[in-house]
Amino acid sequence: MNYIVLDMEWNQPWPGSPSAKKVLPVQIRGEIIQIGAVRVTEDQQVTDEFQVMIKPKYYRRLNRRVSKLTGIKESQLREEGVAFPEAMEQFRQWCGQDIIFLTWGFDDITILRENLRLYQLDEGWTERWYNAQMIFNAQTDGSNAQKALKTAMEIFGIEATRPAHDALGDAYHTALICARLDLKRGAMEYDQALKSHENGFHGAELPGCISRKVFYDYADKRAALGAMTGEENQCPVCGRQMLGSRWFAQPGHRYMDLATCPDHGKFLIRVRLSEQPDGTIRVSRLTYEATSEAAEAYARRAEKADPEERKSSSRRRRRRSKLPTAEPKE
Repeated sequence: MNYIVLDMEWNQPWPGSPSAKKVLPVQIRGEIIQIGAVRVTEDQQVTDEFQVMIKPKYYRRLNRRVSKLTGIKESQLREEGVAFPEAMEQFRQWCGQDIIFLTWGFDDITILRENLRLYQLDEGWTERWYNAQMIFNAQTDGSNAQKALKTAMEIFGIEATRPAHDALGDAYHTALICARLDLKRGAMEYDQALKSHENGFHGAELPGCISRKVFYDYADKRAALGAMTGEENQCPVCGRQMLGSRWFAQPGHRYMDLATCPDHGKFLIRVRLSEQPDGTIRVSRLTYEATSEAAEAYARRAEKADPEERKSSSRRRRRRSKLPTAEPKE
């Protein structure tokens, strides 16, 4: 048995472009343009490598952001790229039999399967796979945060020797991390690690957190925040619905609000919104004590907002005062 550490780069059409409006036989989030893979043996030795460039068929114009991030050019794909079915044949032959895929994140295998379906190719050989992030977290700090590859390398003291955002370069660095993990134990404990991830906040947790919960399937951001202010805004002590104050936006689709229970006082609420595969919204909610570091951060943010609001209100009043008044009717 061998582990195949897989990384890919894919192209996405520019929003509003003709390519983005194409109706494909199968819905895909991106068309694969590069595959990189590194073999790790059962005794966790990093061995041979595989790389192939793929000539896109559906999204032929390379997204400028993708090109800038990866360094891949359209001319390179035209000259070096092969058709996706041929690339898959090469890749499967290189992988061999009795393999387990390892990826850094949840996206690569999903994108690979979408592209296989697009070409009506077998995807059964991709069934055995693990997200190495989950194994890394379980065997290091136990957090639920999805750490960047660079962060994991720094934790293990691995120096970057290959370019980032290159499929083979990222696969190689991921393989070095995997070689330092207990992969057999990680596989046995994977379901628990995955459950911990699903129940987690997927981000930084400040001191003073007293409750955490995940909610699913809201139609959009407005519905999600409305629920967090309404029926799901429950006191962590008595379960009574609390009264919210105001949501403040933070980086990474996060929001915070100071809620009040009539019996047990104030609590700081932090939520993170993330889109699920079906387009609905998932909410990770953390509740903090009013004296926590998180609550202090909210107070500082509120203090900064109030003077701005007063200035904005003053400007609105001045604009209204300059408007011409209507002449009285005869």
